[in-house]
Amino acid sequence: MLFFASFSSLSAHAQTAGGRQLAETVVTGSRAEAAVDQLAADVTVIDTKKIERAVGSSLPELLQREAGLQMSSNGGLGKETSVFTRGTESRHTILLVDGVRYGSATSGGPSWSNIPLASIERIEVIKGPASSLYGSDAVGGVVQIFTKKGGGDKPFNPYASVTLGSDHFAQAAAGLSGSQQGWNYSLNAQRTTEHGFSSTNPKVPYGNFNPDRDPFRQSSLNASLGYEINPNWRVDGSVLYSEGVNHFDDGPGVDTRSALRSQVSTASVTGRILRDWKSKFTISHSRDESNAIASAQSYNLPGLFATTQRQYQWQNDIATPVGLVVAGLERLEQEVKSSTKYSVTERTVNSGFVGLTGEKAGHSWQANLRRDDNSQFGSKNTWGVGYGLQLSSQWRMHASHGTSFVAPTFNQLYWPDYGSPDLKPEQGRNTDVGVTWSEGDHSVKLVRFDNRIRGYIANTTKPENIPRSRIKGWTLGYSGQFMGWTLRADYDQLDPRNSLTGTLLPRRARHVTRLSVDKDWGGWTFGASAQSVGKRYDDVKNTPEKLLGQYTTVDLYASYRLDKDWTLSARVSNLTDKDYTTAYGYNTRGRAGYLTLQWQPR
Repeated sequence: MLFFASFSSLSAHAQTAGGRQLAETVVTGSRAEAAVDQLAADVTVIDTKKIERAVGSSLPELLQREAGLQMSSNGGLGKETSVFTRGTESRHTILLVDGVRYGSATSGGPSWSNIPLASIERIEVIKGPASSLYGSDAVGGVVQIFTKKGGGDKPFNPYASVTLGSDHFAQAAAGLSGSQQGWNYSLNAQRTTEHGFSSTNPKVPYGNFNPDRDPFRQSSLNASLGYEINPNWRVDGSVLYSEGVNHFDDGPGVDTRSALRSQVSTASVTGRILRDWKSKFTISHSRDESNAIASAQSYNLPGLFATTQRQYQWQNDIATPVGLVVAGLERLEQEVKSSTKYSVTERTVNSGFVGLTGEKAGHSWQANLRRDDNSQFGSKNTWGVGYGLQLSSQWRMHASHGTSFVAPTFNQLYWPDYGSPDLKPEQGRNTDVGVTWSEGDHSVKLVRFDNRIRGYIANTTKPENIPRSRIKGWTLGYSGQFMGWTLRADYDQLDPRNSLTGTLLPRRARHVTRLSVDKDWGGWTFGASAQSVGKRYDDVKNTPEKLLGQYTTVDLYASYRLDKDWTLSARVSNLTDKDYTTAYGYNTRGRAGYLTLQWQPR
């Protein structure tokens, strides 16, 4: 667990008369609305403006611009991608869509590339263990996506946008939302196509090289509807559906591709039982599906992998003299369908949780406790505690400690001739300390973390629990304003190791630096950003031949408001056309440009 907000969210804070910044309100860090500086969680917020400026990017590419997050990708849009939160595995981060778990129970990792940015309104990221809030898999953190919803004070708010870009990229998006007489609604649709580039180069393992282009196309629809029955009770529902075709390389001579489908739906009732007691009951459903259509390798056909997750939640928020108590019950049902014959295809998890978050006279505190009863592994308890102290109007210190765990995936347990049914869950224990200085428009934050994982599952010839791994490091961040320019900078130092062998965990850089600057000037907005990523090894043995080189990329952005309803914007990524890779044998995009025309009546 962590007890501070990342520097990225500092710039979104408001100022008090005394110069102290007022923290932004988030929900992911405690499961209820709370200011980020009350929380035992390092929460980064990615707002609508950042999302719109990332047109042409994938969700992982957007996330890696935030402190503490790295990614690797097997090519361009839609390709297999991993996101590493503070150096942990991609399967160590939970992906939530409007509070609903989404991802693959076979691979264990979220399906990052299946969520289109055009459907997202806001993202909250917890960096650090959060199993005491959300259960298994949150050893590294949680990413929660909030899809576009209706609201405001107008009954009809339409928008539309068209983007054209490099590699024949084309995207069209449109939607409408509004609220009237207790009702709120939204409806959004998007279509994205790209001819792409070759995902692989001759270095790729297993003879998978194919010099052809690897296109991607995707269509999505998301909708929401809510009604306020009276001032104390309301009902809400939402759905996100996405489908597409992803072309990739697994050998010469065949246009290899898979059909992708994603669906997340939820329905909830929220009400105030007493003045200080709010209750919410939610039913949700998600499905992640990938099906190979054509392949050069026999092991990819047939290639159906589908995960269905059904979740039932009852959460209660109770205000007390010592803070907000959040308590509830959950049931998660996971089911796997595949052309591969797993000996076990379903499991259930019954959970109970309770937490307390409070603040008074410069002191803030958070404590969480959770118990998960897994039908495969039995029960597991996790907990987390944190404390913060406002030392002066400029200085604040934070500290936290907590536990986490990850249940093995269906592939690790039951894949024919590979799985190990005797695997045990991984167990983490993390300590964080941090200090923040804020004065006027300027903030500096230093964070130190140490995450020790017992029973770490290493995927070699067969998955096995190794005694331990240790991931430690620190982040230094700055946010400020000079003469109308907004400046942000951060530096990550990471030491992610297999404690048994002393080798570094693959595809994680030990050093990452990020810089960005932007300015509003009349109807214009200008922005530039740079990211420098250090060397990484591609394999668990740290083979010198598979050392991935250091690289630096630069992006530019500009927009101009043509009138009150129309905006024209342009973005250039990888301005210097840097040739680099995030996975051995796989290519990344060179210099690319995008032009967007957006209509949104004011």
